[in-house]
Amino acid sequence: MNACRDWPCARKDRSSKVALLLLLPGFLAAASGISGSTPSDVDLSLAIVVIPPALSGPEQQAVRMLVEEVEKRTMIHLKVLTEFPAGPTPLIVVGPASQLPTWCPWCLGGGKDSNHADTKTQFAGRAEGYRIWVDKASRAAPTVLIVGNDARGVLFGVGRLLRELQMTRGKVVLPGELSIATAPKFPLRGHQLGYRPKTNSYDGWTPALWEQYIRDLAAFGTNAIELIPPRSDDAPDSPHFPLPPMEMMIRMSKLAHDYGLDVWIWYPALDADYSNPATVESAVKQWGEVFDRLPRIDAVFVPGGDPGHTEPKFLMALLEKQTRSLHRSHPTAQMWVSPQGFNRQWMEEFCAILQNQKPAWLNGVVYGPQVSVSLPQLRAAVPQHYPIRLYPDITHSLRCQYPVPAWDLAYALTEAREVINPRPIDEAAIFRACAGYMNGFIAYSEGCNDDVNKIVWSSLGWDPEKRVDDILQEYSRYFIGANRRDDFTAGLLALERNWRGPLATNESVYRTLEHFQKLEKTATPQERLNWRFQQALYRAYYDAYERSRLIYETDLERKAEEKLRAASQIGTLAALDQAEAILKTANRQRVSADWHARVFELAEALFQSIRMQLSVERYQAISVGRGANLDTIDVPLNNRVWLLNRFSRLRALVSENERLAGIEEILRWTDPGPGGFYDDLGNPLRQPHLLSVPAVGEASYEQDPEFRSSPLIGFAHRPEWRLSWCDHADALFDAPLTMRYTGLDPKAHYKLRIVYAGDNFSTRVRLLADDRLEIHPLIKKPDPVRPLEFVIPADTTGDGELVLTWYQEPGKGGSGRGCQVAEVWLIRQ
Repeated sequence: MNACRDWPCARKDRSSKVALLLLLPGFLAAASGISGSTPSDVDLSLAIVVIPPALSGPEQQAVRMLVEEVEKRTMIHLKVLTEFPAGPTPLIVVGPASQLPTWCPWCLGGGKDSNHADTKTQFAGRAEGYRIWVDKASRAAPTVLIVGNDARGVLFGVGRLLRELQMTRGKVVLPGELSIATAPKFPLRGHQLGYRPKTNSYDGWTPALWEQYIRDLAAFGTNAIELIPPRSDDAPDSPHFPLPPMEMMIRMSKLAHDYGLDVWIWYPALDADYSNPATVESAVKQWGEVFDRLPRIDAVFVPGGDPGHTEPKFLMALLEKQTRSLHRSHPTAQMWVSPQGFNRQWMEEFCAILQNQKPAWLNGVVYGPQVSVSLPQLRAAVPQHYPIRLYPDITHSLRCQYPVPAWDLAYALTEAREVINPRPIDEAAIFRACAGYMNGFIAYSEGCNDDVNKIVWSSLGWDPEKRVDDILQEYSRYFIGANRRDDFTAGLLALERNWRGPLATNESVYRTLEHFQKLEKTATPQERLNWRFQQALYRAYYDAYERSRLIYETDLERKAEEKLRAASQIGTLAALDQAEAILKTANRQRVSADWHARVFELAEALFQSIRMQLSVERYQAISVGRGANLDTIDVPLNNRVWLLNRFSRLRALVSENERLAGIEEILRWTDPGPGGFYDDLGNPLRQPHLLSVPAVGEASYEQDPEFRSSPLIGFAHRPEWRLSWCDHADALFDAPLTMRYTGLDPKAHYKLRIVYAGDNFSTRVRLLADDRLEIHPLIKKPDPVRPLEFVIPADTTGDGELVLTWYQEPGKGGSGRGCQVAEVWLIRQ
């Protein structure tokens, strides 16, 4: 988007460019009527924008953003002047506070502000702050003033005005007596925008799409973006790339610079051996070539792991040299590092370097996924003069830093890790749990699936006390339309509620779809082309389809089991054949076919509008696990694959009695026998003996959103597995996983049957009874998965109680996952 950069800009010169902008399907907002107005409303439909004659480049970009974003939504082109016009014309005055005394002395009044007693002094000089107020006394027509404390203050003030405006076709209204004076709480508020194949959409974005998204984020107070270099833990090319990675990185750095935003680089150290001087020399040269080509770099962040795996003493020596190289082309750029992936020994070594050597070249430490200590522990271990920046994972839903709490298995199997995931309530809880330890954040993102979450973080980074409802209302008004504000806000909150509790009993999922179907029915052509509207529809239809299918397939399995129970009467082979025919009905007769079809239609719309790659086959997503949940929409939600494999083995048996015994084993899989107990760990409804917070004390989700002191529900999937193996209880890093039994028979003997599953079979686990007697030492979980049995010593159950505690190898780094238990039977012998 190369619109005019010199103001004022004639409408004639811009008409073709505006027409092109209006045709971009992904970025159109709603344009239909708004009912009702109040006497205090200010009609800006005929307003003129007045600016000082000597604005900086970023300030000019802010004004261009104001004019163009209004025009996209209203088809009104606001004229821009550098002198105040005569006559009773409404004005929008935009400029930095530093120019007011000579350019607009009457603007210094600052207006009345009900929230702040003295707007002229309280926010004077505070970085990125701004004031917005309406002056109805100085002129015959009202004047809206946006005064920034600096260039970013001008940009963020413009963004705030855009969020407040009610914009419809042919109409621009500022509701009420607006008077705002504000500055951000946190100095760093950013998001990673990685142009690489691994993302679910970013690799298909053009410079124009990137500029639009950077604008959208800036409108909500984002002041930094984080880029990824051409070499990362990713494929070197993508079929979706419109430009080579290095060229796009240069363009994005320039875009951020044009808007006055900080540019960070996430730069992993990927070489095998940085203890080798030749490797270091090569890396310094390679990184330096990237540094030299970028017009702006404010900071470089090097993760210690995920990816990369370098001992701290060698990593820090490398980064000291890279900092010197960085300063040759960007003298003030900073260097930051994270201890991600470090085991206990490396974490201690890293903290000792900071405490004892106090490297002056290092500007701060980053806390992100796969850090083996908690954020409070890291803050206590790192010298206070090093600020801590957050790198929160807001983009993934499972096997991640902040998994969806108690997610239903059906969602995990189908929507999976990188689904469209508005989680405003959860993200606000995560933000507030971390706020006391950070100087700010740049969030980890791998596509636009987390768009709502980005806005929640940026808004709270500006004002941590802001209500989630208010953030979502601003989001909905700005991106969808003022007339949709309340309905779309309600819809976003409903999508998050769809993920609360067991899906089979969550009737609100269908109500959520009904809500969005009503919006869809009355949607304008512009709304139907709006990718944010499409994303919400996609999730609503997808959620409802999976609930319908879950109920249907669960009932098919129940009916198949009824046939198996009749095996002794009708014969085992007949029972197996009839049960198999019932299970295969799911493959022949689809339930809710219209919802299924609509999901596919919306997937196509999202590829066209925002390049979302929701399928490997259809849209060349890099893999199914990278957001391509269109390919998993019909993954079985019952045990039919496991059952059909079992049926095949049973048919191979010669003896009818053997087949009957095999069928009985299937039917009684979860039966622990008289006086026994069964837990399906990972299923919140069937794990009564799992201690929710082992050995720590009560900790709610708001206190422990990473599940460091609480067991979490984890997921892993292989097509041949039972569903009970696809979810599990997981304890991270050195935390124990604990089960407690009461009401046991003191005179009885018990044995234990366990199924270990999960996504990590390289980690060894150990099991203790009553935290003193070893049931088994550190062992690798069997692969293929199968039940293991162990005798429980009688003296551990003699008091009628038993505590089982699992530990994984202590001091491990990486993801921290591995202590993963899927099923437990305590069987009375």
